[in-house]
Amino acid sequence: MKTRFLTIAAIAVMLINVIGFAGADTSAAKAKKLQATRLVSLLPASDGVAVFDSKRFLNDALPRVLSANQPMLAEIIARVIEMEARTGIDLKKFDQVAVGIAMRQVSPKEIDYEPVAIANGDINAGALLAIAKLASKGTYREEKVAGKSVFVFSPKDVLQKTTIKPANSKIAGWIDKALTGLTKEVAVTALDRNTLAIGSLLRVRSTIEANTRVAADVAGLLSVRETSVLSFAVKAPTGMSNLLPLDNDELGANIDSIEYLSGSLDVAAAASTVQLLARTRRADQATGLKDTLEGLQVVGGAIFGGSKRADQKIYGRMIKNAKIESRGNDVSLEVMIPQADIDSLLAGK
Repeated sequence: MKTRFLTIAAIAVMLINVIGFAGADTSAAKAKKLQATRLVSLLPASDGVAVFDSKRFLNDALPRVLSANQPMLAEIIARVIEMEARTGIDLKKFDQVAVGIAMRQVSPKEIDYEPVAIANGDINAGALLAIAKLASKGTYREEKVAGKSVFVFSPKDVLQKTTIKPANSKIAGWIDKALTGLTKEVAVTALDRNTLAIGSLLRVRSTIEANTRVAADVAGLLSVRETSVLSFAVKAPTGMSNLLPLDNDELGANIDSIEYLSGSLDVAAAASTVQLLARTRRADQATGLKDTLEGLQVVGGAIFGGSKRADQKIYGRMIKNAKIESRGNDVSLEVMIPQADIDSLLAGK
């Protein structure tokens, strides 16, 4: 469920609201990867995993990407501050977070998602749980799982106790919808002094009991680099083309041949880079997928590149400069967007 993701994020930041991270900031790729690997190793069996460097996103990546649009950046930061005032949530206190998602196909065109997030940092998890209970004003219940206390919160009730009037803008509207959509119960527990698990009660229970782990075929596809803001890997659901609005049978067959998907979003001074990898069941399917992507690249590059609009010319360059490669069962796609182009696209929006 979409609202469940938002709920988990909200509860996570509420818990980390009071105490900041005191450890020295490190940009070493090795240390970052080790931390991500450790958090993923704590997740229960999951069809998809993601690692999000939210601290770097807010402190570095977001200001860099929106450097040409200070009003938009200022409004987002203002809304983050307002969210803290309304809910006790301070997004700036997140460090690295690992998310594990269990998927259940409920119909050919619908998948239900059950996530759990593990957040870690230089925090006192027990103290934060105590503060969260006080902030909720009794809107929680306690359950015991394998000797650990699990606190189950109702975010909707917590939000109803706030009185700040929301602002009036598109960004404000998006955040308000996210906040009012927090209606699912969320379970929270301290795995150790510095680590919290947040998610549905079922997924938090599985995390504590540690009877299952993320399979190597999924975890092995995660690529965490020094400049990564987000990295993910997922086992593709059966009949993935049914979930997309496609009219082309050949394109649908190419998509259905994909067994795994992984990727990352990297933000650096000169450019931001999106990298995707699709792993098919057979090598010939990877060749077919690569050929299809290259065909779309030619058509899309010509359409956008021939436009008189400055923004569409940028899209055309992005499409033409995309790197598409295949090796064995893998097809990779890399798009690098210069910061100058990002500035042009976002300035004045």
